[in-house]
Amino acid sequence: MKLGQVKILDTINKVPGGLMVIPLILGVVVNTLFPEFLKIGSFTTALFKNGASALIAVLFLCSGAQIQFKSAGQALYKGIVLNTSKVLFGVSLGVILAKIGGPGAVFLGMTPLGLIGCMSNSNGGLYTALATKYGDKTDVGAIAVISSNDGPFYEMCFMGLAGVATIPLKALFACIFPIIVGMILGNLDDKMRDFLKPGMLISIFLFAFPLGAGMNFNTLVTAGLPGIGVGLLTVVWTGLTSYFVYRLLIRKKNRRSCAVGAAVGTSAGNSVATPAAIAAIDPTWAPYAAAATAQCAASVIVTAIVTPFVVNALYKYEEKKGLINYDVPLASEEETAHA
Repeated sequence: MKLGQVKILDTINKVPGGLMVIPLILGVVVNTLFPEFLKIGSFTTALFKNGASALIAVLFLCSGAQIQFKSAGQALYKGIVLNTSKVLFGVSLGVILAKIGGPGAVFLGMTPLGLIGCMSNSNGGLYTALATKYGDKTDVGAIAVISSNDGPFYEMCFMGLAGVATIPLKALFACIFPIIVGMILGNLDDKMRDFLKPGMLISIFLFAFPLGAGMNFNTLVTAGLPGIGVGLLTVVWTGLTSYFVYRLLIRKKNRRSCAVGAAVGTSAGNSVATPAAIAAIDPTWAPYAAAATAQCAASVIVTAIVTPFVVNALYKYEEKKGLINYDVPLASEEETAHA
């Protein structure tokens, strides 16, 4: 009798952000129930307890390789508009809260580090899917610029400029160097970019467990509801505002629909790495990294569920109001035409 395979990956992928969320929760469970097991030493401790930093570096390198310098015309412009809107609105609330109350400030359970980590980067895969369905080919091409908000670079820069974190240039360079290496490799060789692309998902899956192993049930439960709040705030504050920025700055003749602007209102799966990266550079933030990481995990799930509904509702609204430019075909229609 042949035993059927257990569909582990398929099951994980049914959960929004499951590739990151499931291992993170498992890490919390193991660290809560069997904390000493992860300290037995050798490769077990190196991977499952202390491996987050190295694996996050792998993520940054592989992510950097996907950022392409060659992004022409409207795709480049749209990418700059959406990325600038996403990052500026994304870091603003957390920075303001930190300026008012310091790193330990709390508003409705939400922390500055949680807000900054969750709100300032976007889910590139979800954006691409939504841009393909609701936007044109230049909206899809904009991902080449939008993907630059992966990693903690923008967050560190703005936190340093705002004076809410001490980010030495040497430490900042040390943090983003893997991204730079990845960008160089990916732009010099398309095959190298394709080779490194699977490493993004693999590293997210692997680093989530040791991140979870730095928490316990109390941390996860405490951050749960505020994490949902951060997720909803991300959709509204970065998604809807980016919709209006897109509508204001992209001329009608160069767009199909403005609804795609709201597609950046998400939290990327790798946003869970941002609090740990910032805490590693400025230890002042270290006591708040675990709670912020849990909030980011919740926000990833919430935004992945809510954002597609928001984008669809905005598209339907524009159809009703006659705001769709049907002269510009959907990206999916172009792909079908070329098939």
